[in-house]
Amino acid sequence: MQLQGRVALVTGASQGIGQACALHLARHGASIALAARNREKMEELTAQIIAGGGKAAAFPMDVADEEQVKSAVKSALGHFGKIDILINNAGITRDQLVMRMKRADWDAVLATNLTSAYLLIQQVIPSMLKQRWGRIINITSVFGQMGQAGQANYSASKAGLIGLTMAIAREVGSRNITSNAVAPGFIETNMTAGLSDEFKQNAVKQIPLGRVGTPDDVANAVAFLASDEASYITGHVLNVNGGMLMG
Repeated sequence: MQLQGRVALVTGASQGIGQACALHLARHGASIALAARNREKMEELTAQIIAGGGKAAAFPMDVADEEQVKSAVKSALGHFGKIDILINNAGITRDQLVMRMKRADWDAVLATNLTSAYLLIQQVIPSMLKQRWGRIINITSVFGQMGQAGQANYSASKAGLIGLTMAIAREVGSRNITSNAVAPGFIETNMTAGLSDEFKQNAVKQIPLGRVGTPDDVANAVAFLASDEASYITGHVLNVNGGMLMG
């Protein structure tokens, strides 16, 4: 899975799955445009990639802010000259039972998890169309496929990403641009670290492989979909969930 000469923009790159994706893509030869709100963590990751012989630059961005998205993508294009691969990974949760969920929490999750993907695709796709090559990879979730109590906003946003993935695949497939999604199951990240041990133990019981996943498990799937080896795969949702959901 060689990615030399490719440029990948990764959102939510400062930690967790986004950080793992950035590191894996860099190891396969891609130059990395890091996008996140935490400038300090991005600068640390940039230094780590460069120390490993890769190329990277940080572009601070709140993906829920359209003007910041436009400005950061413009800066990334100016720096690298193109964007070949887009990883829409940034995401948040604002959990609550739907009958108690505040409209602001619904709007925040949809804006960050779903609308941001639309905005970023819209900004990077001219570069992909120009070179007639591109990879769009959206990080969805098993809960966008099966739902989760207390996460109506999160589940809806991740289900929406699946629909967006397929629509984009149909729009740009003729230009040699693929659009796919990766649906992680229970992954050990900062987002899940605060969950109780009881919840985690119950979750593992639902996973045939008997363990929670790691950010690297997800990043490996992303690196494959970004490569030429996946050139005939588009509109697909690749499950990385240890068997938690099948079919």
